Amino acid sequence: MSFPRCALLWARLPAGRPAGHRAALCSVLRARVETLPGALGRVSAVASASSSSSSASGGSKAPNTSLFVPLTVKPQGPSADGDVGAELTRPLDKNEVKKILDKFYKRKEIQKLGADYGLDARLFHQAFISFRNYIMQSHSLDVDIHIILNDICFSAAHVDDLFPFFLRHAKQIFPVLECKDDLRKISDLRIPPNWYPEARAIQRKIIFHSGPTNSGKTYHAIQKYLSAKSGVYCGPLKLLAHEIFEKSNAAGVPCDLVTGEERVTIDADGKQAAHVACTVEMCSVTTPYEVAVIDEIQMIKDPARGWAWTRALLGLCAEEVHLCGESAAIDLVTELMYTTGEEVEVRNYKRLTPISVLDHALESLDNLRPGDCIVCFSKNDIYSVSRQIEIRGLESAVIYGSLPPGTKLAQAKKFNDPDDPCKILVATDAIGMGLNLSIRRIIFYSLIKPTINEKGEKEIEPITTSQALQIAGRAGRFSSKYKEGEVTTMNREDLSLLKEILNRHVDPIKAAGLHPTAEQIEMFAYHLPDTTLANLIDIFVDFSQVDGQYFVCNMDDFKFSAELIQHIPLSLRVRYVFCTAPINKKQPFVCSSLLQFARQYSRNEPLTFSWLRRYIKWPLLPPKNIKDLMDLEAVHDVLDLYLWLSYRFIDMFPDASLIRDLQKELDGVIQDGVHNITKLIKISESHKLLNLESLSAENQSRLSGTSKGQARRMRGTKTLGSKAAEPPGPDAGEKSLASRLVQQGLLTADMLKQLEKEWLTQQTEHGKDRTEPGTPSPSKGTRRKKKESDSD
Repeated sequence: MSFPRCALLWARLPAGRPAGHRAALCSVLRARVETLPGALGRVSAVASASSSSSSASGGSKAPNTSLFVPLTVKPQGPSADGDVGAELTRPLDKNEVKKILDKFYKRKEIQKLGADYGLDARLFHQAFISFRNYIMQSHSLDVDIHIILNDICFSAAHVDDLFPFFLRHAKQIFPVLECKDDLRKISDLRIPPNWYPEARAIQRKIIFHSGPTNSGKTYHAIQKYLSAKSGVYCGPLKLLAHEIFEKSNAAGVPCDLVTGEERVTIDADGKQAAHVACTVEMCSVTTPYEVAVIDEIQMIKDPARGWAWTRALLGLCAEEVHLCGESAAIDLVTELMYTTGEEVEVRNYKRLTPISVLDHALESLDNLRPGDCIVCFSKNDIYSVSRQIEIRGLESAVIYGSLPPGTKLAQAKKFNDPDDPCKILVATDAIGMGLNLSIRRIIFYSLIKPTINEKGEKEIEPITTSQALQIAGRAGRFSSKYKEGEVTTMNREDLSLLKEILNRHVDPIKAAGLHPTAEQIEMFAYHLPDTTLANLIDIFVDFSQVDGQYFVCNMDDFKFSAELIQHIPLSLRVRYVFCTAPINKKQPFVCSSLLQFARQYSRNEPLTFSWLRRYIKWPLLPPKNIKDLMDLEAVHDVLDLYLWLSYRFIDMFPDASLIRDLQKELDGVIQDGVHNITKLIKISESHKLLNLESLSAENQSRLSGTSKGQARRMRGTKTLGSKAAEPPGPDAGEKSLASRLVQQGLLTADMLKQLEKEWLTQQTEHGKDRTEPGTPSPSKGTRRKKKESDSD
């Protein structure tokens, strides 16, 4: 439609026509003036200018458009004012319109123009599909686009003139396109020191206590902490925070405790003490202190938690900041402090007691000695080793990560007690920090450990030198009765690899972790109000810009929680807090509890003590097998989750003190279960072995053979009172499953006889059930004979 024609229509409009129609047509005329001849060239010029200004503003990397989730734009229904565009021109022929749209989509010039505006091939296609559906399914279109489509049908306009309307629609379904520059500014993480103005306002003294495990580095830092007028200790574990809390108060220095799940004020009136021991995530970056201690500073590189050490290092307002950790972190810390204008004083320490790597592996559990600790990297190995030790008439303590802190301490006390018959410890790498243990010899059951890398991918690789040194260093500690430590492996072939790992140079740490704050996510949400929290995080991480000394921490756990509670109506700030709650996503009951807690919160229904008792089905029975024990551990984690939330939402989680008492009672039940863990393992194994009928031929063949890894673990084990089992010979395949289990120490002769009796009893009962008296029923054997006779 030409400009004169628009003017003619304007003149012909009846005087009685509603003012809204005249206003609509007026806007169309203004738009047509801008989009008539040369429109595409002008749009291209604007796009080019936009592109050049964008590149001039920092040359940011291209965003990952696969993270842009399209919003739904519903087609327009019938308008109360009628179809103004049709009245001004004519009703559109949908078939003609479809041809026009297809022609528009196929034009290379349009695709290139779209790319200039951030629409890559994927976004362009999605935007076009949505645009076409909107045009084809709407009862009435806006006047401007109706007139343009009508003009194109009459060859009075070019198909390219649709681009401004297409772009407007694309920005509706992909709002990121409208605010990319703002989002980049919000997610700019390139100068983290500036986030902490209070710390930058003072000149801090940074002292790095560097040394291996058991070198006294933390001791010297804590002495400065205790002698100061005020101080904060930041540890990686609740156990370590508890330890400093108790030491400080025992030394006559009043100290409070702050962890995610617990607040303990030592003053009876609730007045805050000048000293506080806390987990590193909970430290205050606005409270002034004379001395701050940040323990295990090398964890600044941790893919998930590194941000907490970065925050403490850059943000603590202390005259002296004492860092304790590996020498691998010295260079990075020095570089980071250079950006704040602060110098780093390094104090080096050497190990206080000698430690040696043995030239022989353990090979058999019969070679265990008092003070030995077998380190495993899976619960199944923990259970297996504990059971084999019990078969040999020895008693062992067990420590692994998912045990409650109280149970870990109880097991450590049992192992350390010289009057207790328990002289062997079976543990995961949870012993690497946080527990004082009297260990003579560390024995690595395996050197393979599953880990999660920075990208959130699971990797199964040998342990790192840093991990090996941390664990091996637990042997022969200065404060224990063993003044010399020893390290070896269970399997002979692992020993050379262990020596190689321990002799490697620890690579310097290259970067420190960062994490988006709630305020940054809220600003993102302001620009993208219809985007889910998990998607907001993805876009934030993708848009974020960091210096080479930093990286954005892996946020898979956060996104998991965000997706879990996405359908529950919560404000963004509340949703963010729920998603930062520490949960084990491998435990279904804990995950479902987070969901239930969020649902109760959204209904404004307080989670009371009586409600929670009903939810967890309290009182809980002592565990009868390993599964029961794991269920109790999950319930303990749920109570931890309640306590964590109770300090963020006091009104909705009002009964923290009662829940804490309940948790202590549950801790006692779990302690009793772990004390009898070998009995629970034995019962669990018996139940599995009795369920013979459900074993398929495939499973039986798996049981009859051993994988290479299992063979390595089993090699060298002995049966009760017998010599070491030899590697299977040529006729090993002929041995029965039972004889192999006995040989491997997984089954005793008495257990085998009992199983045989129960199996025969079951077979007899099944036979009675299958055949009723007086009812002839051909047996399988009869049918088999008949089949054989037929084939002869």
